[in-house]
Amino acid sequence: MTDHQTPPPSIFSASAARMALDTHWKAINEIERLLLLPLARIQFAFAGLQWGENWKLYGLPIIQKHRSSTLTIGARLELRSTARSNPLGPHRPVILSTRRPGAILRIGDDFGMTGGSIVAEQEIIIGNRVTVGANTIITDTDFHPLDPIRRRTAPIDGATAPVFIDDDVFIGMQTLILKGVTIGAGSVIGAGSVVTRDIPPGVIAAGNPARIIRPLE
Repeated sequence: MTDHQTPPPSIFSASAARMALDTHWKAINEIERLLLLPLARIQFAFAGLQWGENWKLYGLPIIQKHRSSTLTIGARLELRSTARSNPLGPHRPVILSTRRPGAILRIGDDFGMTGGSIVAEQEIIIGNRVTVGANTIITDTDFHPLDPIRRRTAPIDGATAPVFIDDDVFIGMQTLILKGVTIGAGSVIGAGSVVTRDIPPGVIAAGNPARIIRPLE
């Protein structure tokens, strides 16, 4: 029997009918997703991205891909970009951005994200089965220089350093992951954290700045 939290395998199945009765907003989300599907495909094609296997988009994300950058996404992507698509209420659509020539953003299979942004000026690599909570920001750049004189002459030339998020990482809502960070496989980042340094595999980390709380059992 399909769990009440798990989307049914088909919208025409008995479990889908039960879900529509018990949680009508999920049925509305699925109807909206299917209606938006042609537009979503056009949006990704215009950005130069081939539509992937079993992608699900709840609302349209914002794709800002520099034509001379690399943006790849694996199978079974799930992005939630509308307030009604998640009870945490994303503030805005998911934004995927590669801002400069040569920038790289690679996202593995089974990636899920609600609201928030991923912004790559140099390189962001995300592994498989990574889940990102609502309104989180992942960026490999400071955006603006720290030096006030340089901010006047080169206002968007902030420092950059690659970000690597390994397989099976879970990132809590409203987290900020900054440049030069690696998060090891299987780790959990607590909600509202600011990650400024590497997090090893298999731990729970939280806080501002994020620190290791304990190993995962």
